[in-house]
Amino acid sequence: MSRTEEIAAIDEADERDLVAEPETDTETVAVAVAVATKTETDEPEVVPEAADADEADSAEAALSRESAAPTPRPAWLRLPALLLAAALLLTGAGVWFTLEARSASGNPAAGNLALTDVGATADVTSAVTLAMNRIFSYSYDKTDVTEKAAAAVLRGAAKDSYDKLFAQVREKAPQQKLVLTSRVSAIAVQDLRNGHARLLVFLDQSAVRADNNATDSAAAQLSVTAEHTGDGWVVTELEPR
Repeated sequence: MSRTEEIAAIDEADERDLVAEPETDTETVAVAVAVATKTETDEPEVVPEAADADEADSAEAALSRESAAPTPRPAWLRLPALLLAAALLLTGAGVWFTLEARSASGNPAAGNLALTDVGATADVTSAVTLAMNRIFSYSYDKTDVTEKAAAAVLRGAAKDSYDKLFAQVREKAPQQKLVLTSRVSAIAVQDLRNGHARLLVFLDQSAVRADNNATDSAAAQLSVTAEHTGDGWVVTELEPR
């Protein structure tokens, strides 16, 4: 073999080696891919057992709560209990009112008609108001009219104290030419029973002197005791307050 043929043979062998090398690389890559695929495939698949267990526990807990929750009783079953409670309440209220009535009957204030009898209270109020307006109003030239009015409605200690007071009026009123007008501004019956009444009276009084037209005003407060007779109410006690 000539030198030229040897060189050609060597070149041909090199070309065969160059062509064969890619096949070897391809096989290597193929093997690597196969190994990787096998490795990934061989890994155990993750099964969500824990999640399933949690869901099962949650479901069991929910069922337990539902079974433990008290079932509301129907309204038709609750009605007898409500009626019983209402009956007990009414019974208790009846007992309370009965005890209060007995207590009131045993209380001295329960006999006070001023608290219960509107008609009797109005009657004595009207009579005493009219009497006070008359006996505490006078004119210097007509004192006898006032005295007659006082004699008709005053008795006992009230008449005695009034007569002493009016004696001074009879003496001084003509000199001062005094005209006195009294009006009840407020009156309250404090006690009314067995034909006797005790009242609190407020008077507004205005005085005028006829000789110089001088005027004056004042207020008075009296405790009045009245008694009912066959002719109506009369005043038995007068006490300034």
